Parts: sequence; C-alpha cells; structure tokens
Amino acid sequence: MRTFSGDRARRLGLVAGGVGVGRPPAAARRDVRHLRGVAHRLGVVQLDSVNVLARAHELPFWTRLGPHDRAARDRWLWRSREMLEGWAHVASLTPADRWPLLAHRRAAFRDGESRARFEATHPGTLEAVLAEVADAGPTSVSDLQEPGRRTGPWWGDPRGKRALQQLFLGGELAVHDRTPQLVTVYDLTERVVPDAHRGPAPPPDEAGRALLRHAVRAHGLGTAGELADHHRQPIRTARRLLEELAEGGEVTRARVRGRDEVHYLDPTATVPRHSQARTLVSPFDPVVWERGRAEHLFDFRYRIEIYVPAAQRVHGYYVLPFLLGDRFAARVDLKADRATGRLLVRGAFAEDGVDAAVVARELAVVLRVLATWVGVDVVVVHDGGDVAPALRRQVG
Repeated sequence: MRTFSGDRARRLGLVAGGVGVGRPPAAARRDVRHLRGVAHRLGVVQLDSVNVLARAHELPFWTRLGPHDRAARDRWLWRSREMLEGWAHVASLTPADRWPLLAHRRAAFRDGESRARFEATHPGTLEAVLAEVADAGPTSVSDLQEPGRRTGPWWGDPRGKRALQQLFLGGELAVHDRTPQLVTVYDLTERVVPDAHRGPAPPPDEAGRALLRHAVRAHGLGTAGELADHHRQPIRTARRLLEELAEGGEVTRARVRGRDEVHYLDPTATVPRHSQARTLVSPFDPVVWERGRAEHLFDFRYRIEIYVPAAQRVHGYYVLPFLLGDRFAARVDLKADRATGRLLVRGAFAEDGVDAAVVARELAVVLRVLATWVGVDVVVVHDGGDVAPALRRQVG
C-alpha cells in the first residue's frame, strides 16, 4: 500500500482538482475546450444563488482559468447540452453522461415522502403543470397559468414553483436554460437530455461505482467519506463499492501519514514537485467543500459564515480561501459593490506561520484581476485582518 506524506498528498489533490497546474497564460484565449476541461475534471459544478461576488458556478472556472467570457460560459453550460442540472452534490451541473448514473436518485424522489405530501396537499397540480409545460415548451414559474401567490418580492415557495421543482427532482422535467439572473426555465426531459443519455439506467451498484470512479479522479485520493461526499452517496455503500474497485485494480488503496483511515487513490494521478497555484477558491469549490478533507489535508479549518449573525462572525460574510502553492495562505472577505464600482476587501487574514507581507503582495495581483473580471474598477481594502495594512499598500 502506497504511503504519502501530507505535502505529496496535497500536491496530488491540487493537481487532480485542476488548481495545482496553474492557469493558462494571461494572453491565451479561453474557449469551450478550457470550459469543458474544467467541468469534466471536477465532474460537479455546484449552484447557489449567493451573488455577493459572483455566482457559485462561476468561481470554480475563474479559479482555474482566470478571466474568461462569463456570458459565453453560461451559454455553453446551459445550452450546449454537454452539461445538465441535477441533484448530484446538491443542486449542480454535471457532464451529460452522468444523467443515467443519477436515475435511481430521481426514482427515489418520485417515490419519496416529499412528493407524496405535495400530491396530497395539492391534488392534480403536478399533472396539470406537467401538461402545461408539455404544451407550452420552455417554462419558468412566472410563465405558469397558476404559479401560486408570491410571498414577498421574490417567488418564495409558491405552489407553482414547488410543482416545477418536484417534477425536476423526479426527472419528468429538466432544466432547459437559465436567464442571466439565474431564473430557471424548465422543459420536458426528453426535449432537453440528449437521446444518448436517456437509455436504461444501470443497476444501482454499477452506477455507484461509476460515480466513485469520477470522484476519485476529481480528488486524486480521499477516504471513503470524502469521496462519497462528491456525489452525496451513502458512506457505507461507498466504502463497499470502493473496496470492490480496489480489488479490481480500478483504484488503489493508500495511506496519508498522520491519518489512520484508508485512502483510495487514482492510479493515474501524478504528484508534481511543486504546486503552481495562486488563486482564490470559492466556498462551493470541490477543493474545500468537504470541510473535514480541507482540515486534514491542508490543515485548514474553514467554515462559511453567511448564516452566522454578524456579531458572531470570525472572518466575515463571504470568505474565500487564498491558495498559494500547496497551502491555504490566507482568507479574504470579499464583496463586489457594483453600484460604486469597487471590490471591497472587508477582511484579509493570514494563516498561522505565513508572512503577511508575502501574502499581501501575491494576493494584490489576484484581486486586481478578479475586480476587472467581475466588472468593478478598483480594489478597496478595509481594516479587518492582519493582512489589511500591507494589502492596502500593495493595491495602492
């Protein structure tokens, strides 16, 4: 069984996750090949409505590619049919070939308690909404004849929205497109999912093994719990299936010094001598979304504090880790203030043992590029955190 030092395990994981190899040259054109490479390397692009800096699905591409055409990326994500929405990690985009691998999850939802409760409370609504979409074509909640009553300035949780979501989770509807404001537009699944991916579903264990193979490739190595989290698979089942993959030689058992748990390794993974990373990472990025893995592999305890009362936050509202080499060197609380054209650095905090001056110099370069990409003109550094004074001097 191969044993990895913590340093080698980190570098292996960062290269597998597409961040340790560095970005394309600044002058190089980013095109669909780059987008496809990121999407297929990660396998899951999480969705979230928070737009303090940029949408959750945007930042993993920026982390790995740097500046790129945001509108062109979204057109490719939702209109190429190379990517499809589903409940893979949570609400996520995945390569279209994962659609049959998640069929059992959709079937379980159709037979589940949530669907049963909705049908009992709103008899006939699902059938009516499905028939309406079949007749009308691409449909958002506001297009429905009876969308339900709004609960405020947003749609909240009205009956029409819930019906569309129920039909989506069950697989009768699929996401046809999203507007620039990320409003969901649905259509019948057979009009969205390519024919090549709508065949019979593989048996559950076969699908589970395939999802775990994808997870191992995305992370390079990980414990059963960490790899199961990638597609939110039951850990006990994932452990059994990973052992089957190991017996068949499709993954390799490994250990990381300082940890007792068995890890599962992508046999094709490589360990570079150095990580070339210098980038910010979203809270919804696979590199950090399994917080236990981030803590064990990177010695980096990370929690998102969006839902923590302001007075109780330690680092801020929307905090992004700053990855430098193979370590998380700092964390930065950011907000794109589009009304005033400023990227606000509300807090910048160095990790223990890191030179704040070095962090400030490297972080300033990244923040200037990020500001331009999100459409603001200047970087403004507030007083929060030990890196703030040096960073303010660097950004001028």
